[in-house]
Amino acid sequence: MFLIVGLGNIGIKYDNTRHNVGFMMLDKICNEFNIELNKENNTSYYGMGVVLGKKIMCMKPKTFMNLSGTAVLEIMNYFKINVEDLLVIYDDIYLDISKIRVRQRGSHGGHNGIRDIINKINTDKFKRIKIGIGENKNIDLSDYVLSKFTYDEMCILNDKYKDISTCVRMIINGEIVNSMNLFN
Repeated sequence: MFLIVGLGNIGIKYDNTRHNVGFMMLDKICNEFNIELNKENNTSYYGMGVVLGKKIMCMKPKTFMNLSGTAVLEIMNYFKINVEDLLVIYDDIYLDISKIRVRQRGSHGGHNGIRDIINKINTDKFKRIKIGIGENKNIDLSDYVLSKFTYDEMCILNDKYKDISTCVRMIINGEIVNSMNLFN
């Protein structure tokens, strides 16, 4: 089974915030793949479907961002998902709004959700799609990532979704190197 995780914070006050771009894109992916997040355990909401002939699970942690690894580890252990079949979608302040960066592995790069996943699953060898949220050095980082996207930024992100969907499909299909060449 292939696991796609969108990172974010649960709760209405975090809707449409920069740190929740992983949740936002996962919602669109679930809609496109006809997967409902209609199941839950202690730490996550999840749902399953078939895409490109492969069994797929989509998941949102119910934990706060900094504890995302707890939710990922619980799902991976319970469903016996290999780390090679893990894809995490999340925000990156070092990329301009909507810029995509695909990685096969790597450090946390200062992202606390990714740091916790690496620590909990004990490896950095999992696939990632980083989505740019831009950076504003004039305000505190935590205030910035928890700020809402502007209308124009939301339009830019929505326009970029088709590329993100293509990227996810390529990764599911085992074409991560091609997706890196196309989108990085």
